[in-house]
Amino acid sequence: MGNKIINIGFSAFIIFVWMAINIFLFVWYYFYYDLRPEFFYTRHLLGAALAWARAPAAVLNFNCMLILLPVCRNLLSLIRGSLMCCSRTMRKQMDKNLTFHKLVAYMIALMTAVHMIAHLLNLEWYNNSRQGMYDDLSNALSDMEDTDNTTYLNPIRTTSSIHPQQIPTYFAFTSIAGITGVIITLALILIITSSMEFIRRSYFEVFWYTHHLFVIFFAGLVIHGIGGIVRRQSNVDDHNFTFCRNLTEDWGKIPECPHPRFVGGPAATWWWVIGPMIIYTCERLLRLIRYAQKVQYRKIVMRPSKVLELQLVKKGFKMEVGQYVFLNCPAISQLEWHPFTMTSAPEEDFFSVHIRSAGDWTDKLIEIMQKLPEGAQGPKMGVDGPFGTASEDVFDYEVSMLVGAGIGVTPFASILKSIWYKFKDNNPKLHTRKIYFYWLCRETHAFEWFADLLQGQEKEMEERGLGDLLTFKLFLTGWDESHTNHVMVHFDEDTDVVTGLKQKTHYGRPNWDKEFEQVRKENPTATVGTFLCGPAALATVLEKKCAKYSDVDPRKTKFYFNKENF
Repeated sequence: MGNKIINIGFSAFIIFVWMAINIFLFVWYYFYYDLRPEFFYTRHLLGAALAWARAPAAVLNFNCMLILLPVCRNLLSLIRGSLMCCSRTMRKQMDKNLTFHKLVAYMIALMTAVHMIAHLLNLEWYNNSRQGMYDDLSNALSDMEDTDNTTYLNPIRTTSSIHPQQIPTYFAFTSIAGITGVIITLALILIITSSMEFIRRSYFEVFWYTHHLFVIFFAGLVIHGIGGIVRRQSNVDDHNFTFCRNLTEDWGKIPECPHPRFVGGPAATWWWVIGPMIIYTCERLLRLIRYAQKVQYRKIVMRPSKVLELQLVKKGFKMEVGQYVFLNCPAISQLEWHPFTMTSAPEEDFFSVHIRSAGDWTDKLIEIMQKLPEGAQGPKMGVDGPFGTASEDVFDYEVSMLVGAGIGVTPFASILKSIWYKFKDNNPKLHTRKIYFYWLCRETHAFEWFADLLQGQEKEMEERGLGDLLTFKLFLTGWDESHTNHVMVHFDEDTDVVTGLKQKTHYGRPNWDKEFEQVRKENPTATVGTFLCGPAALATVLEKKCAKYSDVDPRKTKFYFNKENF
């Protein structure tokens, strides 16, 4: 338990607080509508469905207020920068923004389902009351005339059996609350279904365009409550329902029982969402400003395994290690923006990204770049960023374990380059004393992406007497018989046949228990930062290992897990 507290304690606390607020809002508003006297007559018509409709609405308002904030990248970068003086535990929460975004979305989906079902029941019971299917009080409340929109309770105003309003679905598709509710629900269904991992990974464009239905969702949400379908009694002091509910024939005839008057509640959702909507609008305006800024190509290089390297220059652009940018290529799509981790170091006068063929957008970009004449400028490129990630904190740890899978090595390329520059410049702010670099690849060609960088680093550190600072551990997870024979022939050579490094390539997957045990043994009192850019399955494994091999005793080794999220 102590080990888990080190890595997930604060995150669990945040989730606990969020859930507690959700539960509080649900319970509070449930009993508000279930017990308040001004809703007595409304409850008589609708029963418990009134409270079951309104309580989820309150939770929806709260979560719709939160849903946009985790994807406001500039806001998160600003907060991360302002928390640099605070503990790394606080800053780590900024890297779990998408996880929280998904949790909030799931809560919105759940509350929408409860809210919708309860209101469908309400609509049915409103209709039945209008048809006179219940008691005398229900008939009296449903038959009340509409005087200046302040008297009636039942929104279904006609009793004609042939009038289309007597069909509940007609009312649902003609009232403001009904039509906006249908639009909101359809938009939410499309957004959530297109966000499934399979669709997002395989058909990113479907995810990207469908996700922008959130504009319609929020527009419908703001005006959803304008119709005032759920009404409350406005003259409770003059009309005492305890005394008058059984005297429906005397309403308006005796002074003790004037006609009850009802009003719809004001639309309150916009009070909850107006702030985040303004913040998000500012985010998009800032993106437009950045899009208009000129970006020049310094170098375009095609790497093995269909990996494109772009070296770009933009006036006033400043970055930190491990940060990422969003790229937009109007020649492919005016609307699509895709995230890429930068592989350059802050000390360089350009920034670079490595783009692997992984879908329609990347395939089209690579095709365009391959057709360019040598030395020519590429198509117009919009750049939004840079944005902070977990890798920014790598130099705050005495010891770091960097784990990259395939193209997931990109943030660590930036880190390794920056370390090189810092040692060349004898930077006094560098507190890191040991880095373990793990790179897992399925094919040998992938290692060629950064082979020159790794060889240069190894040579540079040895010349400076710092050969122990960096430990490279490269793992080839896929190979054939011919490659095995080639390795056996050159087994006794000083350098590795795959990478050219003195540290030989390992075959198969790492034994993480062995690796963590070794790091703990070599660094018995250190704080170790474990950084991953790779698949979720590997993240689950590493997070468990960090918890398993950490010790709550401050005098012993502690592992903190950090993962790149886009």
